[in-house]
This record gives sequence, structure tokens and C-alpha cells, in this order.
Amino acid sequence: MNTLDALVRNAIGFDRLFALAETGKPTSYPPYNIEVLSEHDYLISMAIAGFKESEIDITVHQGKLTVTGNKADDNKERKFIHRGIAERSFTHTFELADHIEVKSAHFENGILNIGLVKEIPEAMQPKKIKINTMTSSKTIEQAE
Repeated sequence: MNTLDALVRNAIGFDRLFALAETGKPTSYPPYNIEVLSEHDYLISMAIAGFKESEIDITVHQGKLTVTGNKADDNKERKFIHRGIAERSFTHTFELADHIEVKSAHFENGILNIGLVKEIPEAMQPKKIKINTMTSSKTIEQAE
């Protein structure tokens, strides 16, 4: 049994997410990592060498994080012996699970880091319910 099978079996209510993962077209440019930092914190790191900060746009809308890189045309005629740095425009969209919020974005040395946090509203967090005994309820009635 592989990890994905185990995850699918134990993740109830994520059918839409798994369907997207199976049918989605895999993108390899730009390369990226998704890292779990703690129970509620995640980090997406994208390698976007050759881009300036002004050429990158990050938006969040209706549960989708979209990172777009629009490479400015420098109009210089360049001759390459080997071209390994793509420097082409891109759009990459990440489906965010419920209650995942983007908390930061930082671009340094060709790596774009996007910090995510899972913020579950207090009304949806588990609550501990005190169990009253029969003697407790008699005490309350007598006190009134």
C-alpha cells in the first residue's frame, strides 16, 4: 500500500481534492516544494531564477492560490551556447483546503517562499463537554 492509498482511506470529505489530483495536469515549471513546518504551518517554495520581484504576482481567490510570473521582454539579442534557465512566463495554481490562509510571501535568491497557516475558527474548534452527575444536578436544584 502506498502513501496516497493510505491518505485516501483516512481522509473523509476530501473527494474533490483527490479527484483534482488525479485529473489535474501535472506542471513541472517552475519547480516547487510543499513543506509541512508544524501541525498548522506550511511552506511553498518555488524556484524562479531569473525573475525580478516586480515580475511576480500572487493572488488568493475562492480557495485558490495563484502565482504568476510575467517575464519582461528585455529586447536584447542574446546568443546562448547552452540555455538551462527557462525564464519563461508561468501561472501555477494551488487548491487550498478549507481554513488555509496565506500569511506571508518572501522572495530571495531566486526562491519564492509562501507561508500558509491553517486557522480554524473558534466556533469550529473542538469543545470539551463536562459530564454532570446526578448528585450535581440535585445540588443545583437544592441551591435554587
